[in-house]
Amino acid sequence: MKNIFLFISLLFIANTFAQTEGYATNNDSSKTYYKTFGKGEPLLIINGGPGMNSNGFEDMAKILAESQETIIYDQRGTGKSKLAALNSKTISMKLMADDIESLRKHLKIKKWNVLGHSFGGMLASYYATVYPNSINKIVLSSSGGIDLTLLKTENLIERNLSKVEKDSMNYWNDKIEKGDTSHAARLGRGRAMAPAYVYDRKYVPIIAERLTQGNSVINGLLWDDMQKINFDCAVKLKTFKNPVLIIQGKEDVISNQIGELANKTIPNSKLILLENCRHYGWLDAKEKYFHEVNSFLKS
Repeated sequence: MKNIFLFISLLFIANTFAQTEGYATNNDSSKTYYKTFGKGEPLLIINGGPGMNSNGFEDMAKILAESQETIIYDQRGTGKSKLAALNSKTISMKLMADDIESLRKHLKIKKWNVLGHSFGGMLASYYATVYPNSINKIVLSSSGGIDLTLLKTENLIERNLSKVEKDSMNYWNDKIEKGDTSHAARLGRGRAMAPAYVYDRKYVPIIAERLTQGNSVINGLLWDDMQKINFDCAVKLKTFKNPVLIIQGKEDVISNQIGELANKTIPNSKLILLENCRHYGWLDAKEKYFHEVNSFLKS
């Protein structure tokens, strides 16, 4: 599974404390760890992965919290949202959506805005089909898509890499697939792959380290589940009338075709493609990204 970390998403790891933190109880009695920042209209931020915690999204949450309340959380089985076992009975898209709804109820929020990045955009789309009445607006940030079209599109990671970087990525992928899961091997792969995710290479070291932190078991279980349920939100999203912002880089590892499909499917949606930008709009195009997201959420 050479591309299991395609949807890993990141930002700088913050060194400051959250405004509040706690745990929400899920339907199966497991716990979801969360943090909140700021005050005002609530915005849930769903990080990418799958199989990643929310630590890398604290800085993003704090910037957006300047004008609203933001909430980040560790998806089930990641970070502080621990599970006794990881298997098909404890990890699924439906359980992930149910966890989000349990968190909303725990926080006593009637409706909230939802921003999903990368795999988080796929989960946000799915959540909207299961609990549409819990949402005001949605931001799909470099989303993996509203269905499984991604699996049929060209692998754009390699497009953004040099031959040396491709060879290095293949070398480390081969070692990892043969059982070497050491930090050195994962970091080697991260260093080779990171340039595909950002236009500005000054962010490569941070991304490379973050790429070492994914849980491949959770990642595999969720991709298996999405294929088992034939993940496709299109039919229900055609009737979703609330505003949706679709934003991604023109040179994203996620094909622009994915964003265009969502834009054509969702009635009240707007698509923005960021110039000189790949998978992380808030890094490569910080000013434009936050301006568009905040303007959309305030409108």
